[in-house]
Amino acid sequence: MKCLITGANGFVGSRLLGVMSQSEQFDLVAHSRKEPVILISNAEYLPFGIIDGNTNWSPILKNIDVVVHCAARAHIMNERAKDPREEFRKINCNGTLNLAQHCVKSGVKRFIYLSTIGVNGIKTDLGVPFTENDTPHPNNSYALSKLEAEEGLKIIAKNSTLEVVIIRPPLIYGPKAPGNFGSLLKILKRGIPLPLSGIHNKRSLISLDNLIDFILTCISHPRAANEIFVISDGFDISTPELIRGLTFSAKWPNRLFYVPTPVLSLIAKFFGIEEKMQGLCGTLRIDITKAKRLLDWVPPLSVDQSIRAAIVE
Repeated sequence: MKCLITGANGFVGSRLLGVMSQSEQFDLVAHSRKEPVILISNAEYLPFGIIDGNTNWSPILKNIDVVVHCAARAHIMNERAKDPREEFRKINCNGTLNLAQHCVKSGVKRFIYLSTIGVNGIKTDLGVPFTENDTPHPNNSYALSKLEAEEGLKIIAKNSTLEVVIIRPPLIYGPKAPGNFGSLLKILKRGIPLPLSGIHNKRSLISLDNLIDFILTCISHPRAANEIFVISDGFDISTPELIRGLTFSAKWPNRLFYVPTPVLSLIAKFFGIEEKMQGLCGTLRIDITKAKRLLDWVPPLSVDQSIRAAIVE
């Protein structure tokens, strides 16, 4: 099976490429925006560049069976674009749909799209987890661009033979993770005290290894075709529990202390970081019943195993 992985130099794409390269089942083609730091010997690397609505994929897609589209504009810590929403749309939506349309013309069988649980929203009530049937409620330009891509992909799949699989993961954690998890690890490693011991939330996360296993399942499973999956480790954890697990595994000092939640909310509002605070301390739960029932998928690693694996000195 010949597979193209986009974003092959990123957090998810590079691990996926490495895992797939260990199997004789796959003939791998890698595409990334920048030249990879580490080259996989048995993968074919293609010209690097930005993925947008004008990218010509025709030469690259020759004889490709499956595309796993991991590339995206994400984790922008210091936004410099004049119109961030349009920049997200240009790459995450227009670039995705252009690639999918080229896949149709080239006879690609399956297109796996790495979306985000942010399409559903940024929080859930404690007893009501997100499912695939929820009405989308994106809360930022990144999630909106992902939703727009999903809607376009569904139209393309409906009007062609291309099988589309949409995966909506929550926060992905693992060794050298970017974004909020990577920032949290840096804070914990420095021993900076955090006023979060009074947080009583529940969050669904997914480890990098569990996500890779799910993507591999979706590559070949016949019942994954033209489906959307919300996915997680299958076990929810509070922010203080996550921090205690990380500091214990890394043998770092645990310096959580108590500040009332209303006070934290006021501080977040004052500094304009409500969304970041919600992403760290709010409740976001995911029901992965569909993945279990339809694909017989069970996360191979427990949360404890995944937390230990996430610590890299």
